[in-house]
Amino acid sequence: MLRKIDDCRWEVPRTGGMRVPGIIYSSERLLREMGGDESHKQVANVAHLPGIVKYSLAMPDVHWGYGFPIGGVAAFDVETGIISPGGVGYDINCGCRLMTTRLAYEEIRGSLRELVTALFQNIPSGVGSSGDLKLSVREVKKVLEEGAVWAVRQGYGTPADLETTEDGGCMAGADPERVSDRALERGRDQLGTLGSGNHFLEIEVVEEIFDPQAVAAFGLELHQVVVMIHSGSRGLGYQVCDDYLSRMVKHVKELGFPLPDRQLACSFLGDRRGQDYYAAMAAAANYAWANRQLLMHWTRETFARSLHKSPREVGMRLLYDVCHNIAKLETFPMDGQERRLCVHRKGATRALPPGHPALPPAYSGVGQPVLIPGDMGAGSYVLAGAPRAYEETFASACHGAGRVMSRRQALKAGKGRAIAREMADLGVTVLASGRGTLSEEMPGAYKNLEEVVAVVHRAGLARKVARLRPVGCIKG
Repeated sequence: MLRKIDDCRWEVPRTGGMRVPGIIYSSERLLREMGGDESHKQVANVAHLPGIVKYSLAMPDVHWGYGFPIGGVAAFDVETGIISPGGVGYDINCGCRLMTTRLAYEEIRGSLRELVTALFQNIPSGVGSSGDLKLSVREVKKVLEEGAVWAVRQGYGTPADLETTEDGGCMAGADPERVSDRALERGRDQLGTLGSGNHFLEIEVVEEIFDPQAVAAFGLELHQVVVMIHSGSRGLGYQVCDDYLSRMVKHVKELGFPLPDRQLACSFLGDRRGQDYYAAMAAAANYAWANRQLLMHWTRETFARSLHKSPREVGMRLLYDVCHNIAKLETFPMDGQERRLCVHRKGATRALPPGHPALPPAYSGVGQPVLIPGDMGAGSYVLAGAPRAYEETFASACHGAGRVMSRRQALKAGKGRAIAREMADLGVTVLASGRGTLSEEMPGAYKNLEEVVAVVHRAGLARKVARLRPVGCIKG
């Protein structure tokens, strides 16, 4: 039974083996819409794990996931706590990057169909998609070590791109030797591919501005054309998660404490298995950053060629790149001292407040860009990290709208409907590789983006900066 704290927070009371309470950030309307979704039980299950600090948290886009809920956040003490693949997810460092341009919507309006078609042709997408870039295992290992830095060194972008990528596009502690041969093989030909499911590349237009100071710092303006990319570590990341889950499940009896759900299989951070997983996860995260860097590079080229403009005229610049599925070692002030924690964000975005030392200098005065995509018809929001997130949620906010339908339910609901035509009626040109993708990802399959963002804004986790309207989209 949930207990209402205020208009934005609901407590999952501590019962049984829970070491801390749970807190769900939500509105009454969003809770009602969850229906039979029992992700609040997963919030409670996570609270059973050793070393958890303060609360087991969930963002307003929360829904049922593997072990941890999607939209879940939990921090564990590095000395006594655990690390869990289920708290990161299968698509390690699935994330978003937003690029601005010098183009106004009227400049591309007449060429939009051709531009979306060119992107669809030049950006490999779909289940198991492979790209033109074929790497040796040795080269894949370099990607796992260096992330987006590797991509820029190969000519896929500029050093300026790294300045506005979370962690500079390279997570410390990565070790390719902790990644299985099967994972390496899966990563050889998938670098620079979009993938399937909820991954997308979307052309959007700045429709509304809420915070002039942050908009100026982020380089946004009304009617400006921007591009959002949502992708992750592809088959390599999936394999890393699968490998370590299998390994940890076999040893759950050695943990010395009961698990309320075997999907919460984990290892202590100080144990060899926990350290190995962290090193492999960081390597997969670096692969994801390199992947999005390549996707951005080819998007830049496609815009210039398709619109018959020079790269300078297009002026595509990376505003920011954030990751959603990750476990990171971070420091937070607690009880009058600095405390080192392993923060799991599964379907949650880091939201650093103004003045945080990890921010690019240009954003220090306004906070970290927080990128929140919705469904194909809703567009996206740009927010900025706020102090309360640092104090309450380990500097975390939501990552999207969050599903209200499973993929199977969405396919059933979309049967017989012309989703692409419906999107066109909304002013959005959509192309997809998979036959069922548009039904799986149709607008009704997701929560109301406005409501989700309103909760985050009212709760003080991140403040609204700008709203983006979709005009073109490619999906796997």
